[in-house]
Amino acid sequence: MTNIRVLIADDQMMVRQGFTVLLNAEPGIEVVGQAVDGLEAIAKVAELDPDVVLMDIRMPGLGGIEATRTLTAPADATVKVLVLTTFDLDEYVYEALRAGASGFLLKDASAAELAQAVRVVAAGDALLAPNITKRLIAEFSRVTVAPRAPVKGRIGELTERETEVLSLIAQGLSNAEIATRLVVAEQTTKTHVSRILIKLGLRDRTQAAVFAYETGLVRPSGY
Repeated sequence: MTNIRVLIADDQMMVRQGFTVLLNAEPGIEVVGQAVDGLEAIAKVAELDPDVVLMDIRMPGLGGIEATRTLTAPADATVKVLVLTTFDLDEYVYEALRAGASGFLLKDASAAELAQAVRVVAAGDALLAPNITKRLIAEFSRVTVAPRAPVKGRIGELTERETEVLSLIAQGLSNAEIATRLVVAEQTTKTHVSRILIKLGLRDRTQAAVFAYETGLVRPSGY
């Protein structure tokens, strides 16, 4: 089994070196490069083809949000972005997720939390723990005066069960939790999630959650 290839983009040398040491000590994970800003991160992704980029939001020059948007914009993009932030209520986290990040992680996370986050994102899942989702919902409530009208053509492609699963994804439930809630097998839930992402043209669960709130399918005030 090949290692998960990681690129660390942060303007602070101590953060880059510290995360490199922590991740290289984890089985199945290899740090293949470092970048000091967004522009270098984009160049290094093209050169090194990492699976996951740990992306600091605030960097001189091209910041993490713009770099994330550039890296995830192509339809055939495979790299996953995990945003690094100092504060869990960072005002830019929401924009980073909208830009295509698969989740975010605090810089003071433990080695185990860091490694787990990398593995989750590399596997194609989103880092949407319930506590993170609550903060996202609060942010949606703050920045969204009124939800956009649902994109009926896209929403209409979902079955009733898929729409239900999408709502639960937006609440931060895992596949196992959704399966328990709906009294179905976890593999069935995974199939529903895959079909939802394909039908809506979304990259991962984070984008699905953002989509659910922005189109008005799920209302922040309800949770």
